[in-house]
Formats: sequence, structure tokens, C-alpha cells
Amino acid sequence: MKITSFLKFSLPLATIFLSNFLPLGNSAKADIAISPMIIETQAKRGQAKGILTVSNLNEKAFRARVYTSPFTYDKEQGFQTLKSSPNDLAPYLQFSPRELQVDGSTQRSIRFITRFPPSLPDGEYRTMIFTENLQATTVTETDNKKGVTVNTAIIPRIGVAVYVRKGNVSPNLAVSSARFNPQASKLQLLVTNKGKASAIASGNWKLKRGNQTVQTGNIGDTTIIAEGDRYLSLTPPKSNQSQLLPGDYELSGELTWGDKKNTVPFKMTVNILKN
Repeated sequence: MKITSFLKFSLPLATIFLSNFLPLGNSAKADIAISPMIIETQAKRGQAKGILTVSNLNEKAFRARVYTSPFTYDKEQGFQTLKSSPNDLAPYLQFSPRELQVDGSTQRSIRFITRFPPSLPDGEYRTMIFTENLQATTVTETDNKKGVTVNTAIIPRIGVAVYVRKGNVSPNLAVSSARFNPQASKLQLLVTNKGKASAIASGNWKLKRGNQTVQTGNIGDTTIIAEGDRYLSLTPPKSNQSQLLPGDYELSGELTWGDKKNTVPFKMTVNILKN
């Protein structure tokens, strides 16, 4: 006898196609795209404007609601929505439409404008603008060995991160430390942003033991939130992966941000302990 259960959840964020977030083996395809995925702009005379484009890649029309949520990037967990934030852009944000229908193989635009009062302190104000499908997609998973069928109702949503800066504020990144995380089996670089504006950082790194280079790799684009810090995982390409033996290693490289106009080199010792 098969037991059928029904689950319902709404997927989190954010900066890539939602199909990458679906946890099931035969996941439903996410046929909604939105661009740009990140908007960074400077308020002029207290105002800033922008346009998002929502694309329906399917032949079937869909309806969606549009809403905002404050967010941050946690040092350990990465992206997180928040209930409230002193940097929330929503109180100063107007956008239209708040609900839209996108016919098959067409596009719709969402326009927004921000208006800051003169008394508002200088800084970065940010929000996620989510587009959430009003109709759930059902995905069916069957485990023949256990005789269990699970129907999961997925409510796809895609978020655009909007950063609006008021006044002369900028990022200020520094590499604080490095560690080997035994739970994740990864090297991690702790980057601190002492500035009042967020930054998307990238870079490269090299790991040496004595005079021998044992691993190299690139750091993919990662957001470091204003006045926050974050661990960046250093993952070498598969062709360059090797088991790291206990001992001291030299980790060096450089971190870049701001269209690679800003560069910070780093060099430090990382100790890898026995498990």
C-alpha cells in the first residue's frame, strides 16, 4: 500500500533561477526569469529609479504578486530574509504593478522609484523585490522501495536585490582571517566590510605547503553586506582537488570588488588539524 503525503512550501530567494533551489529529483522547471538580478544605484536629490523585466519562458500565462522583504547576508548561512531592518528600503519605495499577469512567451516591466527624506541618515538602503507565482506547481516523488509517494506544492518566487545609496558611502573590504571548516571540508576566508555600502567580491587564491603549491582556485562573485562580514568558501576546481594533510599551510591571493577597481592582497597561515 502506498501512502501519499502533501507538502507545501515557498522557496527562498534570489539571485539565480529557482530551478536550482528545487530539492526534488524530477523538479518542476522554473519558467520565470527576471532581470537584472541585482540593482545598485545612487540616489540623486533624494531619488532613484529603476525597471525590472519579468519574462515568461513558457507558453502558458501566469499571474504573480510583487512584494518586498528586508534581507541580509549572514556570516555563516549567507542570504536571509529579515522581519525588519534599519536599512530597509521599503518605507521609501514605490513600485507598480503589485500584481501582474504575464502571457506566454512575453515580458512585463516593474517600475520603481525611491524617495528619501532629507533628514534620513546617509547610508545604504536595500530590499528584495520578490515576484511570486500565485499558482503552486505540484511535483510528485515516488520511493518505490518504501512505497511512499510525496506530492509537493511549490510556490516559485524570484527575488531582485535592490541597493540604493544615499550620500557618499562606499564599501571597505579587508580579509580578517582564514580557517579550515572540518564539517564542510573546505577552506574559508573571512572577509569584513567596514564600509557603509555592500560589495560583490571576487578573486583568486593559492595554498602552499612549504615551497609546494597544493591547491589554487577562484573566488566567485559573493556579496559582503555593508558593515558586516562573511565566510567565503575556497573550492578548487575538480582537476586541482587533493586531500589536505594535517599541518600548517600558507594561503595567499587577492580580493577584488567594484568592477575590479579595488584590490586587497592577503597572505596568512592556516592550520589543518587531524580529524
